[in-house]
Amino acid sequence: MAGGRGAELLRPPASSGRATFLELFFDLAFVVALTRVSQRFADLSNDTGWALVTGFGRTLLLFLALWLIWSHTTWITSRYEPERSIIQGVVVGTMFAGLVMAVTLPRAMEERALPFAAAYLMVMVVRPLVVAAALRGHPRRLVPFRLAAWAAASAPLWLAGALGPDRLRLPLWAAALAVDYLAWALGWPLPRLGASAVNRWRIAGTHLADRYQQMFLIALGESILVIGIVFSGTDYSAERAAAFGVAFATSALLWRIYFHRAGLLLTEALGRAGMPGRLGTASERTHLLIVLSVLVTSVGYELVIDDPYGPPRPSWLLFVVFGPVLFLIARMRLEYLIFGRVSPSQMIGSVALLLFTPALARWAPMVGLSVVAGVLALVALLDALRSRRRPQDVSASPIGRASSGNRDPEA
Repeated sequence: MAGGRGAELLRPPASSGRATFLELFFDLAFVVALTRVSQRFADLSNDTGWALVTGFGRTLLLFLALWLIWSHTTWITSRYEPERSIIQGVVVGTMFAGLVMAVTLPRAMEERALPFAAAYLMVMVVRPLVVAAALRGHPRRLVPFRLAAWAAASAPLWLAGALGPDRLRLPLWAAALAVDYLAWALGWPLPRLGASAVNRWRIAGTHLADRYQQMFLIALGESILVIGIVFSGTDYSAERAAAFGVAFATSALLWRIYFHRAGLLLTEALGRAGMPGRLGTASERTHLLIVLSVLVTSVGYELVIDDPYGPPRPSWLLFVVFGPVLFLIARMRLEYLIFGRVSPSQMIGSVALLLFTPALARWAPMVGLSVVAGVLALVALLDALRSRRRPQDVSASPIGRASSGNRDPEA
């Protein structure tokens, strides 16, 4: 009977895979958050050496904390019915916490560390307890209890980092975040209860794919926002106009390369997978890299549009070249997840950019961005030519093919 009362929160098999308007509303907080992440990366443009490394590491840590919040929420709405009032309350509460993290993010490693950490812990500790209480006696209530227990274990590190000396904040928060990600990877194991492997969870696979694609588009939209704001806020000139055009073309090429075949069939692959949780877990890690690569690339747009033919700086290569290289590597992984193969055109593109990097270090930023756009255009062209010579692809993911046969009630 208790299980029946809690079962009303579970997503029914016939539930629509489309994201709800509530989830699209929820994403607005993360639009703000991604712009703040991008700005922190942009602030590193004049740094070199160890200052650049530590600055990049701090911003990456904050991004990973935000990603964990967003990704956990996506899995919640893929396992539970988002039209239920309690789930809607959980999503709106998470949105507020995400917005607090977003507005404190520019100085989260400095004087705003405590509100950032408090908002993060509110989601990681309190939210799963609310879900567990709503599930009442249903066996799945053990999963959110696991999440809360592990989040409580890492909470002292987050609070010590926020309240302690500034020099200890990065190592303490890095350790805390490592615990949170490791717990997810291991299935939040607890004494006597064991682990609840995420890759065996029953989820709405099509919904999960929809959400990852939407987050990619949000990141891409953030890059378009950067292009527009930077160009509109500078003195107009032919050089800046050219950089503006090349930056937009680069974003359009990222969109084209992502959605060509593999990105377009992600929904189908997750819908057909015998173990969608396993493929969904792999897709989550891949899209983390894809979204990060788009954010890093957008910083390159800002640097180039602001000073297209200025003197080359070592830091700008990290954004102008490394961002697209990371995107192509992550996109190759997505190709493998969907078709069990690696795209030769994307491999050629990533190797070409790496080979061009030493030469680009001696040229103006505009030259580097133009070369990147040219290589991406070549990748898109080779993808199109390859598609014309073969029939329409069908997803054949090597991940999560077999049915799990799992009777674990927590799944």
